[in-house]
Amino acid sequence: MRKTTKSRFFYGYVVVSASFIIWAVAFGATVTFGLFFKPLLEEFGWTRAMTSGAISLAMILAGFIGIIMGRLTDRFGPKVVLVVFGSFMGLSHLLMSQITNLWQFYLVYGVLMSIGISAVNVPILATVARWFVKRRGLMTGVVLSGLCLGQMIMAPVTGELIMNYGWRHSYLVLGSIVLVFIIAAGLFLKRDPKEIGKLPYGADELEKQETNSQSPDLQPEGFSIKNAIQTKQFWMLWTILFCFGFFRGSVQTHVVPFITDLGFSLAVGAGVLAAIGISGIIGRIVIGITADRIGNKQALAISFILVAASLVSLLVAKEMWILYLFAVIYGFSWGGTATVRAPIAAEMFGLGSLGMLLGTVEFAVAIGHAIGSILPGWIFDVSGNYQLAFLITATLAIIAAVTTSLLKTKGKLELSALPQE
Repeated sequence: MRKTTKSRFFYGYVVVSASFIIWAVAFGATVTFGLFFKPLLEEFGWTRAMTSGAISLAMILAGFIGIIMGRLTDRFGPKVVLVVFGSFMGLSHLLMSQITNLWQFYLVYGVLMSIGISAVNVPILATVARWFVKRRGLMTGVVLSGLCLGQMIMAPVTGELIMNYGWRHSYLVLGSIVLVFIIAAGLFLKRDPKEIGKLPYGADELEKQETNSQSPDLQPEGFSIKNAIQTKQFWMLWTILFCFGFFRGSVQTHVVPFITDLGFSLAVGAGVLAAIGISGIIGRIVIGITADRIGNKQALAISFILVAASLVSLLVAKEMWILYLFAVIYGFSWGGTATVRAPIAAEMFGLGSLGMLLGTVEFAVAIGHAIGSILPGWIFDVSGNYQLAFLITATLAIIAAVTTSLLKTKGKLELSALPQE
């Protein structure tokens, strides 16, 4: 058995830094799709449902593939998964610059992109959770804030690229950046501290505080995926993450077209995306710290309530200041929900099969994102506006908040609660 050692330098912070860079570049590029939405409509004459359908396909496939990526991460580690499969995110952006018809669009964005998304999402969330016991919420928030930083930078840059050089050249630039950074940063990832003879950050303190009920349960043991799916709590979490995916897909895909439909320019849409990114950074850090102090369940419920409030503001949005108010509230609360979802899964079910477990529950996010992307497009094609779509999205956020309040976290959720075979 490998002996654990102590040193002032903790490699987990290298893992967090590399993960931050990957999220900033990879997902910072994907959230700019709304800026490409109308240029694609104008060039090819597709409906909004047809255009957003590729995103739905990508999310559904990413959900399926994410389960496999979680298993591969548990077995081979995140470095192999990120370098080999994560590079598909860069390649798909590059290939988007060459599409000429709908089936190519669905193949590139719907299929190839899904492989890259699944290879970045689950492996990183599972890996960060394994490196940290103490500050798990904070470190997850730091990593996920990379998306917000990427969105804050890439949204206005991409908007300028599209307006000055066209959407095809813009995809070439984005693809090149994503490919280089994912491979370079992915090489620094390690599966868990045991690879270098260390304990997770804070694990030694936990052993001294076993009687403290407020301490997070960070035992490597826990529920197998087979045991977890037999619990009601698993399916409650699945429902919550479906709602999260729905509002994420709805906003990410349709908020820029909605803004330009109001008569504002593409630059304003890019500015709103950037504002969401800025407030998202704050939300991820603040909610991450808050979750470490008051509990993941409470922090997640608060975040969902704020998401609902922000979406209601879109129902009356006519002026620019309301759009930016939405961006601030939504970005902050969206950041919070994104940050807490992995730590709450680890808290409820343990770390033993966390990669595959996250891959399974993230499938709920994928399905929600898929429906949240295509349904508002269809509603717009039928009604000519997004009012009903945003009302449905806000309602689902409220349902998620209520369901979250009913969750039982680790310590109350025991293996003995499983049905006997």
